[in-house]
Amino acid sequence: MGLKTIDSPLGPLALTSFAGALVALDWGRASREEPDPVLDDAARQLDAYFAGRGMGFTVPLRPAGTAFRQRVWAAMQAIPYARTATYGDIARALVSAPRAVGGACGANPLPIVIPCHRVVGSAGPGGYSGSGGLDTKAWLLAFERRHDGPAPD
Repeated sequence: MGLKTIDSPLGPLALTSFAGALVALDWGRASREEPDPVLDDAARQLDAYFAGRGMGFTVPLRPAGTAFRQRVWAAMQAIPYARTATYGDIARALVSAPRAVGGACGANPLPIVIPCHRVVGSAGPGGYSGSGGLDTKAWLLAFERRHDGPAPD
């Protein structure tokens, strides 16, 4: 298992890898550092994201969760950068219920990388389980909207 802390505009983020894939992203510092090339790659991709240059992640992911949660997380990864989908949109696509989708969003072990911040309620922002709650969700959405479009010359 690898462990690494990176600094971000949202504060320190602790990255965890296992068996060649990123498995968790948590707010705060890792309890210790355990080098892993996957984490170095994830750190580079997150740095690019927070610099407004990275609109997606290619690092291998292996989030632990039920088959249903895996389907919800895959649907979240399909939401384009700087765009949103509602809990209901995802629920309809998966023949499920918005509340179940919300539960999967709240259990997402890889926030930002699996962009649960892009899932909103039909009448408002919905929730966000990351540090800072809805303020962090609003920051991420506004950040992506500011950096959406062609890169400046």
